[in-house]
Amino acid sequence: MSWLLNLYETFESNLDLVGKIEKKHNDQEYTLLPVSHTTQNAHIEVEITEDGEFHSASVIDKSDASTLIPCTEESASRAGAVIAPYPLHDKLSYVAGDYAAYGGEIKKEEPYTYYIKQLEDWANSPYAVAKVKSIYHYLSKGQLIRDLVEHKILYLDAAGRLIDKWDKNAEAMYGAKPPIFSVISGEQTSAFVRFNVYSPTKILTKVWKDQEICDSFIRFYSSRLGVEDLCYVTGRLLPSTDKHANKIRNAADKAKLISANDKSGFTFRGRFNLSHEAASISYEVSQKAHNALKWLINRQGKIIDQRVFLVWANDELEVPGLTEDYFSIDPTPVTTKERISFTNQEFADEVAKALDGYRNRLSSKANVNILVLDSATTGRMAVLYYRNMDKELYLDRLAKWHSTCAWLHRYRKNDNGEFVQFFGAPATKDIAFAAYGPRASDKTVKGLMERILPCIIDDRKIPLDIVTSAYHRASNPVSMEKWEWEKTLSITCALINRQEGFNVALDTDNNNRDYLFGRLLAVADVLERRVLDSVDENRSTNAIRYMNAFSNRPARTWKTIQDCLQPYQARLGKKGTYYSKIIDEVASRIPVDQFNNKPLSGLYLLGFYSQRHELYQKKENHDVVEASN
Repeated sequence: MSWLLNLYETFESNLDLVGKIEKKHNDQEYTLLPVSHTTQNAHIEVEITEDGEFHSASVIDKSDASTLIPCTEESASRAGAVIAPYPLHDKLSYVAGDYAAYGGEIKKEEPYTYYIKQLEDWANSPYAVAKVKSIYHYLSKGQLIRDLVEHKILYLDAAGRLIDKWDKNAEAMYGAKPPIFSVISGEQTSAFVRFNVYSPTKILTKVWKDQEICDSFIRFYSSRLGVEDLCYVTGRLLPSTDKHANKIRNAADKAKLISANDKSGFTFRGRFNLSHEAASISYEVSQKAHNALKWLINRQGKIIDQRVFLVWANDELEVPGLTEDYFSIDPTPVTTKERISFTNQEFADEVAKALDGYRNRLSSKANVNILVLDSATTGRMAVLYYRNMDKELYLDRLAKWHSTCAWLHRYRKNDNGEFVQFFGAPATKDIAFAAYGPRASDKTVKGLMERILPCIIDDRKIPLDIVTSAYHRASNPVSMEKWEWEKTLSITCALINRQEGFNVALDTDNNNRDYLFGRLLAVADVLERRVLDSVDENRSTNAIRYMNAFSNRPARTWKTIQDCLQPYQARLGKKGTYYSKIIDEVASRIPVDQFNNKPLSGLYLLGFYSQRHELYQKKENHDVVEASN
């Protein structure tokens, strides 16, 4: 129940944002839904005059389809053949009194009668507003489909029935394909209609954006709620409910977190007679908690293959997430050698400074919530992971992750689309692609992201199979494009560095056999690359081509690589001698008994990356000096 309580408190802490439209990066709108409201993708918009007469209608563009609508307990969770009308906007089968006259199928009872009775109760209540009365006055005439056909929104076949699908016969009758068939996925009868009130003399707020109508329905519906019961979330006596919201991840999501419809046969798995005996949750808490969850997912949730990764604090929404890389927390590109050569402790201090902004905004009582959701079926959703942590502990763990699983990366772009380098931890999604390749399925990616969470939150070791998989991919550069291999290499180095605690700066005092072999490979790669670049040849070096074999049989493969280096050393002249001296110095530090074909560990990648980075840094500095002279 604690996750429900924290979501409820989040809603209460953000009452000033209820009903306010916000936009995602793709301009899709979302909002913190008021109580007794939900969202639905509408297909047709009908304009009604203040006198309750039909004015006009239009087909809604998909980008403007999301609509805030009032809902009841029953309609918010309706499924199948259950008749449960929304109070105002709904499907044609509910809002059109002439639905059956135009070929609409009615299985048992006519949904329109339930819809119009419910709307009548609202329109005649002391809580009703003028717009609701205007919409009711028009719809009570029962001629909606007739008006939509006359205004060329809906289309009939030769028998006077709504066309099921657009085919050659329909094209012969009407010509070009009408807009309605481009926005609905099924038949015309499945179209969802939203209503608006038109005035020729004044500008009126859209009905689904009108706060007065929201408040009107909330007051009306609150007066009709059921008996009170003990709410297990708040501990107060409040009107309870056993019908809870769906549409948690998107408007088409039917999965519920709380459900109690096992009322036949082995009732509630034989443990309870009635659903509220297991847990009683008030209508208010259920609405506010679910609406807060939907809003948070839209605002800052990370969704991979319908699995939701969400991090938030009750009193401060802007909390650094677990799935992002350090560039997302502190998007300042690392460009100086001094910054790159920071020790782990110095960089940890830099990470702490970047997180201080979040730390200071959160109150002393603030806790951070980590929630992972997913559904195994279309109707059931589960909380796979939930953790409520003290904000200081959370930020400390996050700082440790970003400063220990850190390496120098060059695959991110700035706002100008230019590649920049940053030092820090990679994003969990990028770790998945480094370990399993860019074509890894979403199921694989979300599974890895979930496994990484304890490594960040509880400071556990990264699972060995993930590191091993990334190591083998990074050791096989010929199997991928250069940019992909460079990205895989730096991420793999970050994973290995998490275990070993090395720096990007070259450690010339490190006499570890694997580290030294990695340095040898790097020198061979840079030496040959200098020659290839001078003749504009872009093929892979022998060091890169033999890298996989080198990781498995270093001594034997090194002999092959060194034999291939001789013509390039001669081509470089004095510069070739410089690289040869480095090779001799590094090789001489490997004991004779360890210069063998024992497979290399991940440390060789760290040695390779650091040595190569050091040589390229010296080349850039040398070029600058030559240019100045």
